[in-house]
Amino acid sequence: MRLRFLGTGTSFGIPVVGCDCAVCTSADPRDRRSRSGALLTSDDGQRVLLVDTPPELRLQLLQAGVRHVDAVWITHCHADHIHGIDDLRVFSAHLGGTVPAYAPEDCARTLRHRFAYIFDPGYEPHPGTTRPEIQLGVIRPYEPVTIAGFDALPVPVAHGNINPLGFRIGDLGYITDAKLIPARSMDALRGVRVLVLNALWWGHPHPTHLNVEEAVEVARALGAERTYLTHLTHRLGHADLLARLPAGVEPAYDGLEVEI
Repeated sequence: MRLRFLGTGTSFGIPVVGCDCAVCTSADPRDRRSRSGALLTSDDGQRVLLVDTPPELRLQLLQAGVRHVDAVWITHCHADHIHGIDDLRVFSAHLGGTVPAYAPEDCARTLRHRFAYIFDPGYEPHPGTTRPEIQLGVIRPYEPVTIAGFDALPVPVAHGNINPLGFRIGDLGYITDAKLIPARSMDALRGVRVLVLNALWWGHPHPTHLNVEEAVEVARALGAERTYLTHLTHRLGHADLLARLPAGVEPAYDGLEVEI
């Protein structure tokens, strides 16, 4: 299978509006980071799982040349991970049928409330207009599930007062927006060959996210062959971060594709 990073930035994105720092004004395209999302594609290219629906989703899908998605995995309901959900409308409007989406139970409730025009079965679009046709399902911690043909284990992590669900699919572990990874989740991820972790910056700890040092420690503890850091802030320039990281750990960037 193949993993493509659609977006690798935090909720502000990079460049940050009104910021003239070295990263926000960088000429290195790897320093331009849209909000966090990813795409998992089967070896034959026939099955596509979208991870999160960030605000730039339409542009990300165009850049990746995506023509269809089979299902969507929503890790949690913070705005930078779900506010592009209306861009799924193209798949139901032009391709027909519904798009299955899966979210943690608390997030599913939030989606039904925040996007009632999508999920309220009693809502009728104005004649001649469309809405996304999304079939919403619930994923639960540590309960294996098959989505878009991928056998996945939902892996909960701590992120402030919520618990996003990352996943393990085969040799891939995908964790975004984590501050703490519980012991059971560490055990579930142990032995993955490719690991994705969030990392905000070097230095002082953040209350709801791993910093770079903490992410490197997690990577070492899990022993992954390759770890890719995502959800990066404008305090981290790609080239400088790459030079400072230990072997086997590197920053992801928008458009990076990884074979697993």
